[in-house]
Amino acid sequence: MVMSFWLAAGPVLRQQKANLCSGLLVVCFSWLLGGCSTAPIKVGEPVEEPIFPADRVLGKGVTYEADKISDPLEGFNRTMYRFNYHFDRYVFLPAVAAYKYITPDPVEKGIHNFFNNLNDVRTLINSILQLNLTKTMNTTTRLAVNSTVGLLGFIDVASDVPRKDEDFGQTLGYWGVGTGPYLVLPILGPSNVRDGVGYGVDWAIRGELWRRTTDMEAYQQWALDILWSIDERAHVAFRYYESGSPFEYEMVRLLYTTKRKLDIER
Repeated sequence: MVMSFWLAAGPVLRQQKANLCSGLLVVCFSWLLGGCSTAPIKVGEPVEEPIFPADRVLGKGVTYEADKISDPLEGFNRTMYRFNYHFDRYVFLPAVAAYKYITPDPVEKGIHNFFNNLNDVRTLINSILQLNLTKTMNTTTRLAVNSTVGLLGFIDVASDVPRKDEDFGQTLGYWGVGTGPYLVLPILGPSNVRDGVGYGVDWAIRGELWRRTTDMEAYQQWALDILWSIDERAHVAFRYYESGSPFEYEMVRLLYTTKRKLDIER
């Protein structure tokens, strides 16, 4: 079922335009080179209203254990956190604003559904690795229905079927692998050593599936990845230095670590 989905998706993916990739890359790097200041400055209105209180992210009744978070790389992590702020300000948010401006809402929704459908492939693989029958069956159903009746996922026909996001970092945690030190990744943001490895594995699997089931050129894969990243950023309400906390770095570290723990337990 998964392989047939990827085979069906091939002709659609091959239609990605080369100028999308090259244009976005030129804009991204030119903006990034201009953002070398270290002082956080708010520019313009946020694309979406920032929503970042702990009870909205994790839910109420959650116990926080900040003193148990290992962060021996704090110097590097804080530097990377500031870099991510500048990248967000000069690259991601302007790209998101332009994308939302030129894309009609129904099309934007369809693209988001399409990428969610692709993410369900990752969830299916990791649900199988976690030996979770319920998640495996639900995700298989979603993929089967949305990839066919839902036109490769552009329409979320199986919206009534529970949807979960599973990745290889969660799979490692499920089998008892510890988080390791906290780690802020370039552009990707808060993580830890375990989840960083997991992200790399998920990325490699996705690339291999694309290579085996489509004949996209390298520039087409880049274009799809850039559009995927913009769509994902458009659906994240967090804005750097707008949390209202003078200890935002510590708060983000705490919320991420606690959320990942809950993701594995659930």
